[in-house]
This record gives sequence, structure tokens and C-alpha cells, in this order.
Amino acid sequence: MIHQQFVRHIMEVIQFDESIVGLAVGGSWITDELDEYSDLDLVLVTREKTGGDREKMMAYAASFGELLSAFTGEHVGEPRLLICLYDNPLLHVDIKFVTPVEFHTRVENPFIVLDTDAELDEIVTGTPAAYPPPDYQWIEDRFWTWVHYALQKTGRGELMEALDFFGFIRNVVTGPLLQVKNGLLPRGVRRVEENLPPADLEKLAATIPAYDRAAILKALHHTVALYRELRQAVFPEEIRLQAAAEEKVMQQLAAY
Repeated sequence: MIHQQFVRHIMEVIQFDESIVGLAVGGSWITDELDEYSDLDLVLVTREKTGGDREKMMAYAASFGELLSAFTGEHVGEPRLLICLYDNPLLHVDIKFVTPVEFHTRVENPFIVLDTDAELDEIVTGTPAAYPPPDYQWIEDRFWTWVHYALQKTGRGELMEALDFFGFIRNVVTGPLLQVKNGLLPRGVRRVEENLPPADLEKLAATIPAYDRAAILKALHHTVALYRELRQAVFPEEIRLQAAAEEKVMQQLAAY
């Protein structure tokens, strides 16, 4: 597979580079879900801080192959990430640049392919990986205002704006909560078609409307119903529900 070939090529490039501590691979590689459609998620560990320095990050990336395009990951809150598109083979590769100290904080235990002084293995063995859980209170504090926003856009006839709402909610709220309910990592809607039970997937699919006012309102009802169900299933008791906002927004939704 082209992913393994690419990693083997990088190993040849960096094996004698004394500035590099190691190289690890994450994502689909470690969950054995790698296929022809997968991106390649790399973690390059350097002795001196490189993450956040675009010029240095680009220099490393350019040395790995025929780099077509690359940009840093501020849009996902990660300036240490370089999102790359390579040619021959045409492949999307995400490279995260960290120091050994920064490698301690990670959301998963990657597969280590180069570890010059066994330092990365020691870190992985000695410290836990932790995927950040959803912030349930953060979600509840915002959900009903988001629903009101979708209602206002629908009422005005801004259906494109309203349609964007549903994708956002699936990625930030209902997708992650469904993953949690089913004992999975809260990775938005990542691989839900494979991992969710059919009944849950059907409920999530019901939140995808057509470009039509009636369809949008129907999907909004499904979104609210699914959120309420998931809130009951996974929220701890100490979460403060926004009952007043929920009541008023549901009254408006019923009026539509």
C-alpha cells in the first residue's frame, strides 16, 4: 500500500538526521483501518522545537517527497500540524512536529517506526494517552441557542445557512455523543457508517435534510429528539440543563 511505501521512503531520508529523535504513525494505521482512501498521520519528533515554525516544517516536508501543497493547521487549533499533499503517489499526509516533551501529551499511542534512543518508547510506556472527552456542559449551554439560530435562518428563507447548521451539530454534538454512547472515541462522525449500530446510524441520518424548508424543519425535530435522547444516556447528573432556553426554543419550533 502507498502509505507504507511512503513511510519507508521517509525512513530512508531521516535515518541519519541527528536533529530527529523519532517518527511515529497514528490514525488509521494503529487501528488497522488503513485503506486506499486513508490519509497518513505522522508525528515527527525533533530535538529542537520545530512545530509552529512554518519555514522549518516546510523544509522537512519538502525533503520527504514531491510536495504539491502544504499549509499549517491553525484552523483546527494546531499550528504544529502541516497538512500536505504529495504526488507520486498522490497522498494526503498530516505531519505533526513535536519535541520529546510535547510527545508526552497525546490523544493516542502511535506506532513508532523510528526511535533513535528508545526515548519515544519510554514515553509511551510511562505516560497515558488521553483523547479529550466532550465537554457536556459546554454543549448544553450552547445547544438551544444554536437551534434558535437554525430556526431564524429557516424562517427568513436562508436555507443554505440552515443546512450548514446540521453538519456542524453532527460533528460537534450528536456525532461525538453517539460515539460515546457506543463506547467509541468522540471523533465527530468519523467512520460512523462502520461503527454505529444500524438504529443509531438511522437516527443520525435523519438529521440530514434536503434543500427544502419543510425538510429542514423535520430534520431539526429529529436533531432535537436525538440530542435529548443522548443527553439522557451519557450526561452525568451534575450537568446543569438550560431548561428555560429549551422551553422557549421548543415553543418556537412547534410554532413553525
